[in-house]
Amino acid sequence: MKLIVSTVTCFLLQSVSPFGVDRLSSRPSLSLKMSTMTIPSGSGMSSGVVSDELDVPDAITLEHPLRVVVAGAGIGGLALANDLCKKAKEEGLPIQVTVLEQTSEFRRFGGPIQLASNALEAMKTIDKDVYANIMEKFTFTGDKTNGIKDGKRTEWYAKFDLASPAERRNMPYTGVIDRSDLQQIQLNALPAGTVRTGDKVVEYEKVKSKDGRSRLVKVRTKSGKEMYADVLIGADGIWSEVRATMRGSAARGEESGATYSGYTVYAGELHYDSPDHGEVGYKVYIGPNQYFVITDIGQGRYQWYAFLARPPNSAETESKPNGSSAYLQGIFDGWSEEIHSILRVTKEEEIEQRDLYDRPPSVFQPWTDGHVALLGDGVHAMMPNLGQGGCQAIEDALVVSQELRRATKRSQLNDALRHYQTRRLIRSAAVQGLSRFASDIIIRGFDTPAKITRDASGKLVFENFNYAGIVTRMMQPILPLFFTVQFNFLYAGWKNEELIDVEAAAGFLLIGGLFLLALL
Repeated sequence: MKLIVSTVTCFLLQSVSPFGVDRLSSRPSLSLKMSTMTIPSGSGMSSGVVSDELDVPDAITLEHPLRVVVAGAGIGGLALANDLCKKAKEEGLPIQVTVLEQTSEFRRFGGPIQLASNALEAMKTIDKDVYANIMEKFTFTGDKTNGIKDGKRTEWYAKFDLASPAERRNMPYTGVIDRSDLQQIQLNALPAGTVRTGDKVVEYEKVKSKDGRSRLVKVRTKSGKEMYADVLIGADGIWSEVRATMRGSAARGEESGATYSGYTVYAGELHYDSPDHGEVGYKVYIGPNQYFVITDIGQGRYQWYAFLARPPNSAETESKPNGSSAYLQGIFDGWSEEIHSILRVTKEEEIEQRDLYDRPPSVFQPWTDGHVALLGDGVHAMMPNLGQGGCQAIEDALVVSQELRRATKRSQLNDALRHYQTRRLIRSAAVQGLSRFASDIIIRGFDTPAKITRDASGKLVFENFNYAGIVTRMMQPILPLFFTVQFNFLYAGWKNEELIDVEAAAGFLLIGGLFLLALL
């Protein structure tokens, strides 16, 4: 069959909050700017495209290059395309890349995404020019004060050291960048015609080449078009169509394997004159059954999140006659004035709500199917509490690219993608588990900490001396240790060279065990 959706031969073309909601596939679309983003234009045809797509030899050559189709132009998909194209050009590798994106045109949606030190280091490895452009629009938070506050008393409960683990490894500090800026930087780095908009992958079929020696992938799109590829990468988000085909399941809903986390999140983004501007990166206010986050996103703008334990679809079932801001002020009645100060000045159009979904680690579910593999939220969607969703997708992209670039024959691609799964499986599962643990421990386990004070007469006053309050106070000295282990684990393992970080695993077992004992 003739090629219907054309590809680009990259090597022939010139390159043109630990707590935060950071998943492109499911985050609120805040502060919509109606200007469109620039996509490098071009026909996308190259002299390396053969006339009969089934007539390919086992060897990957300049005449018969490796054809990679990426489903989804999110952060992970674009990072993969960037690394393949960049390295193919620099090293003279015969690789073609096409990114298929269902959006008909990219629009500039505001809102930050956190890039932790591990993701920034991976980005620097992928493309130093892309990294430099990111730094020009980046707001560092890891070099500031970050941590948890007592939601009712406003005093610091625990501070986290994000700076030292990065400094010890000579890594950039964690921070944030507008999602639209990051996406535009990634688009600008790709050869013209690499990204094809207005269509998406809906299913695939494995087929053999005419010589019967190597497997190909027939990709079908929503518009009914078909194309042949040597490799298909499903970077199409939490409701991945590629994953649905691979596992014979539904793409959306609970039958897809993604489940409602039990939490809904309200998010707001605005210009705000914060009294601690320039000093604090993010702060998490804890209390019974809910918590609130305020984070600096640069240039005088702030984003806040309110995480609540609610049944699914509460946006439609809970009455908010006076709007979301007034509703949340009531929900957080008696909490810190810092929360109410930012809520009062947030306009209704600056607030959105969404339910949070994730999926259990894919330890026993396939990541690959022959020459097909999953990437990012399609295989390890996670809760946003560690701000690692996009970061882990970038790590995926780097490892997939490394494995594919080693292949000289199509018959090596099965092993290449399986090796990608092996390298990423345990680390991504650990981050998924930590993200869910962070949600559950903060909402289910934390309360207003117990405290002993004295009244005006000097009499002892026992504040919130219930079980949850006492446990919350007991966990106070443990929590910074846990997060020190966590940040060291995240920052040390970004290369994905070791299957298990033994030192981190021992730390998690020890400190995590103390948490569990306290909560029993």
